[in-house]
Amino acid sequence: MSLPASGPASLPALCVDLDGTLVKSDTLYDSALVLARHHPAALLQLPRWLARGKAALKRHITAEVQLDVAHLPYNRELLQYLEQQHTTGRPIYLTTAADSVLADRIAAHLNLFTDVLASDGTLNLAGPNKLAAFRQTFGDHFSYIGNALPDLTLLQNCKEPMVANPTAGLSAALRRSGIVPVRTFTERVSPLRAWPKAIRIHQWAKNTLIFLPLLLAHAWNPALLTAAFVAFLSFGLCASATYIINDLLDLEVDRQHPRKRRRPFASGDLSAISGVAVVFLFLVASVCLAILVPHVISAISPSLTLARPYYFLGWLAIYAVTTLAYSLRFKRAVMVDVIVLSGLYTIRILAGSAATGVAVSTWLASFSIFFFLSLAFVKRFAELENLRERGGSTAGGRGYHVSDIEQLRSFGSASGYVSVAVLTLYISNLNAAELYHHTNRLWLLVPVLLLWISLLWLRASRGELDEDPVVYAITDRRSLLLGVAVVAVVLLAL
Repeated sequence: MSLPASGPASLPALCVDLDGTLVKSDTLYDSALVLARHHPAALLQLPRWLARGKAALKRHITAEVQLDVAHLPYNRELLQYLEQQHTTGRPIYLTTAADSVLADRIAAHLNLFTDVLASDGTLNLAGPNKLAAFRQTFGDHFSYIGNALPDLTLLQNCKEPMVANPTAGLSAALRRSGIVPVRTFTERVSPLRAWPKAIRIHQWAKNTLIFLPLLLAHAWNPALLTAAFVAFLSFGLCASATYIINDLLDLEVDRQHPRKRRRPFASGDLSAISGVAVVFLFLVASVCLAILVPHVISAISPSLTLARPYYFLGWLAIYAVTTLAYSLRFKRAVMVDVIVLSGLYTIRILAGSAATGVAVSTWLASFSIFFFLSLAFVKRFAELENLRERGGSTAGGRGYHVSDIEQLRSFGSASGYVSVAVLTLYISNLNAAELYHHTNRLWLLVPVLLLWISLLWLRASRGELDEDPVVYAITDRRSLLLGVAVVAVVLLAL
């Protein structure tokens, strides 16, 4: 290849890596996750494709799915630099181990590159293969931007070594080699900030429902309380694992959403492979804790034994399977999704009963069905309300239309008020007198609950509600004050 003797084009060819560099994520993993979402049966072909070589694997996956290149998590700082270099006329090359079909689509979308060097289905353009291709095309007249340890040889042999979001391994190797990058393009969130968001620690508030059967039965036994706490941890780890699975499978949909695109996996702040590893660790830890539940009770109170020692493990499995089914299918089934979503709340209560051996009353079951159904409806309502404000008409991947808003409002508000009606019937029931000395004081719960449900739906109607009512409940000052009022009323009634 001959280069002009002077001018911007005489500068070393600027070669830019794709995965982890220009794009903060790995497009191979992204494509595999899209494949898992839309063509799960094709995953069975992965071993056969891989047996033909990594380049063949990439070509087959790329042929099965079309990754949305417009919404990939590009490194904006690097992109601005490339745009500036492009305006000067400097030759810029997209050089990647990704399949050439995908690389060509990305290059066409960005319209910055002189040409593309990529894997072709036979040759995997990585490591020594990439360096050989560079020398054949540019000689030694090239600069390179990379991010990972396999890029070390290329950075050692280029004119201007540059890095983007370098891994710790690459940074250490560069220091040992005495190489100081000419430029560093950093755009990432610290893992210490990203992981709490990924596992959604705030969502663990839902798992406090595990304690509800125990608390409502006024069973203050230390062994049962400890067992409930272990069950809480087990459920939290399982829930976090399913949240990560949901985020990994929803990568493309989340990247098109104005708020969800900032989620750690969608934004590329956390790698998909690390997410898969954490899912495995969390699920193993969750199962181990679930098995431990009956042993905790017998260790603290030898006289206590559960009639069904591993009943909690069964409910944990039901929750995990239901959540995965929701992520894979039910969340796109109109009306079925809210039924399943509300059912996941009730499963937590039943799991708490299984962990402690305290039966769930028909009153609690009836209340939870209608109350959590209202929360599920308000979640969908808020999504549509926010969509309407953005000028959209159909919720991506949900099946709802903006025109459904009023119907959802009717369903949800009615469910919320029915739950209050169930509460009034419970208070009127003579069974309540067995647990509370001042049952009449429990009537104060009715206006408190009516006020909270009404405020929740009013905020949603004004477009002021976060799409998750749990976030609203634990962050809204009035909600917290009403929660304190509920606790105070119950204590006064004892």
